[in-house]
Amino acid sequence: MLPVKAICDRRERRVGNQICIQYCFSSEKRTVLGTEIYVPMKYWHKKLSRIKPEMPPEYGDYRVLNGQIGRMLRNVEDLILIAEKNGKDPLEFVKRQFKPDMEIDQVRITEAADKDLNFYNEIEAYIKVKTNRTCKDMPRIYRNMRDHLKKFETFRKKPITFDCLTLTFYEEFVEFLMYHYVQKGRYPGTVGLKTNTVGKTIKQLRTFLRDRIRKRIIPPIDMTGWVIVEEEVDAIYLNWTEIGRLYNVNLSKHPHLEDYRNDFILGCLTGLRFSDLTKLEQIDLRNGMLYKKQQKSEHWVVIPLKTEALEILQNRFAKDVPAPTNAEFNRHIKTIGKLAGLHQTIKHSHKKGKKEIIESKPKYAWITSHTCRRSFCTNEFLAGTPVELIMKISGHKSVKDFYKYIRILPEEAGRKMQELWAARGEQSILSKQ
Repeated sequence: MLPVKAICDRRERRVGNQICIQYCFSSEKRTVLGTEIYVPMKYWHKKLSRIKPEMPPEYGDYRVLNGQIGRMLRNVEDLILIAEKNGKDPLEFVKRQFKPDMEIDQVRITEAADKDLNFYNEIEAYIKVKTNRTCKDMPRIYRNMRDHLKKFETFRKKPITFDCLTLTFYEEFVEFLMYHYVQKGRYPGTVGLKTNTVGKTIKQLRTFLRDRIRKRIIPPIDMTGWVIVEEEVDAIYLNWTEIGRLYNVNLSKHPHLEDYRNDFILGCLTGLRFSDLTKLEQIDLRNGMLYKKQQKSEHWVVIPLKTEALEILQNRFAKDVPAPTNAEFNRHIKTIGKLAGLHQTIKHSHKKGKKEIIESKPKYAWITSHTCRRSFCTNEFLAGTPVELIMKISGHKSVKDFYKYIRILPEEAGRKMQELWAARGEQSILSKQ
C-alpha cells in the first residue's frame, strides 16, 4: 500500500474546506497537495476519505467530485512509481510534477525523454523508417537536416535536446543557416545557405518532430512561429520549339548521349518526376497510356502518351536501358542543350539572408532533370489545358504548389492575353458601347 490518501484541510475558507492529497514518504518527510476541490467539513467522510452523498448539490455533484479525487490519488501513486523507476526522490518529484488537472501519460513521456531519448538517435530511427517508404532522394534530404543541426550544435557550443526546441532555438538556427553556415562540396568556403534550402531544413525538422509527438515518443512542442522561409525560384522551362531542337539534335558523334536525350524528352512529354521516370517498367504501359504510382506521393496517375513518347518508351524497354543517376543525367543533358544551340543568356537571382545573388549563364547550363516536369506543366498551361486536368497528370496536390511550376515570360503572358481576347471577340470593346 502506498502511503497516499485524501484528507480534508481543517482550515475553513469562504468557499469551504479544501480536499487535499497527503503523501507520507516517511514519518519525517511528507507533503500535502491541493486538489482545488472545496466542500464544507461536515460533508467529508474522514474514515472513507470520500464526500458524503448527503452533500447539497449547490456545492457540486458528490459523485463527480469523488471521481476527480480518485483520479488524482491514482496520479500521485503513478508519479511515485515513475520516480522510483527513474531513480528520483519520490517526494520532490511528486511535489514538482503534481497538478490537479495533470495527464499522467505526459509525465511518463517527459521522463522517458529525459532518461532514454537521444535527439540524434531519434533522427536516425526516423530516417531508417522513411528510407523504406519514400523515394530514394528523401533520405538524403533528412540526412542534410541532421548534418545542419550537428553543425549548429557545434556553433552554439551546447548539445541539442528535445527540451531546447523553443521559438528562440528556431530563430537562432535560421540565423545560423543563413549567415554563418560554411558550405562544403561544390561551393567550399561559401557562407550561408539559400533561403529555400533553409526553409526545406525547417520543414523537415518540423515533420520529424510532429512524427515523434504523434507516436507519443516526446511531449508536444509548441512550434508556433516556426515559419518555413521561402522565395520564388527563378527556374527555366523549355518551350516546344526548344524541346524539338533537343529531340532533333544530331548526336551521331556522341551516341552515348542518345538515351539521356530520350529520357529528357520523355520527361517533358509526361511531366514525371525523375525518381518515377527512371523506374518505368513494361507493365506500366497499357493501351497507349502510362499507369504509374508516384513514389513521392504514392498517388496513381494515368498519363496519355504522344507518338514520340510512346516510341521512346517502346525503344527503352526493347533495349533495356539502365536508369541513370540524377547527377550524370544533369551533366549530360546540359551538354545536349549546348549541342542543340540553347545559348541564350539567362540571368537568375536568389537570396542568402538579405543578400541577393545574381548569376548569368547560357540557358543550357540551367537545365536539370526538374526542367522536364516544369516544361510539361508550363507548356500545357500555355496551350489552354485546364489546370485541374494538368494536376491529375502531374500529381500535384494543391493549386498553390502547381503554380510554383509555371514559368511564363512577360511576352508570353501578353501574347496569351491577346489570344484570349481574340477568342472572345474582345479586341475592341469600347466601340460596342
